[in-house]
Amino acid sequence: MELKLKKRPTSPIIIEGFPGLGFVGTIAVEYLIEHLQAERIGQIESKKISPVAAIHNQQIMAPLGIFYAKKYNIVLVHALSNIAGLEWDLAEIIAQLAKQVKAKEIISLEGVSSPQPSEGTGLQSFFYTTKPNKKLTSLEASELKEGIVMGVSGALLLKDKTTPITCIFSETKSSLPDSRAAANVIQVIDQYLGLKVDYKPLERKADEFEAKLKGLITQTKRAVDQKQKKDLDYFG
Repeated sequence: MELKLKKRPTSPIIIEGFPGLGFVGTIAVEYLIEHLQAERIGQIESKKISPVAAIHNQQIMAPLGIFYAKKYNIVLVHALSNIAGLEWDLAEIIAQLAKQVKAKEIISLEGVSSPQPSEGTGLQSFFYTTKPNKKLTSLEASELKEGIVMGVSGALLLKDKTTPITCIFSETKSSLPDSRAAANVIQVIDQYLGLKVDYKPLERKADEFEAKLKGLITQTKRAVDQKQKKDLDYFG
């Protein structure tokens, strides 16, 4: 796995969101990229990731892209590809990115399952941080005192001992993807960082965002399945 950057911002905050429950992190980061008018400054490459290029609005979307919102000095790591089995590698790359740009903080966005999640905007939010501060405790989110953090966020918490790490979670439904839970995460991160990002359009356009992401996921899965079938036909 290799990190490729065209620009190296100085002391930014890194926000990452990888496919997980409800695709909350992926949707939230994509929304932030759009509303913060972030530019693409690099990508993460790996031969372990299926070579599938998604095309949206005539633009190629890298499976693992890195974007930069200069006005807010925020680096965003956006993922469309399935990253199952690559969590440790990605945590190492994120830690490497944080070291190269001397990041102030890494913020992980995740969805968490709930036995009976609330409907609409009543979803609960939680946070966990390696460096407590008063601003976090004043947010409309509960501190996670007991629980299990998995995926890239879990690997980062175990691996990176130098950069402060904050995880922001939203309760999510079992169906995928969940734009309303992503809007919940954005509301919390907006309070935390003062970005003035309006999360309400994401709630109103939830169905549109879900259809868009679901389409990209379906196309990617179909392409991978077709490639695997061709490989089987070739060898079998």
